[in-house]
Amino acid sequence: MKDIFIRVGSVFILGALGTIGAAAILNVNPIIGAGIAGLIACSEVIKDLAKAYLDDGKLTKAEINEVFSKAVKKPKE
Repeated sequence: MKDIFIRVGSVFILGALGTIGAAAILNVNPIIGAGIAGLIACSEVIKDLAKAYLDDGKLTKAEINEVFSKAVKKPKE
């Protein structure tokens, strides 16, 4: 469970950091923009974890890794 919380925090950071510059360009408070982006990223991960849990009432390590791998989109080579 601790691993999931740390990984969700990492998703928040990844989502937030990508919008700080864009928020400044759009004249939005960067902290608010980053917070909103981070919450959106986390909500998508939590939603996918909930869907995986509802399938059979448990979360396997493979299901958790699959959900988080979707959150971290790696650039195609």
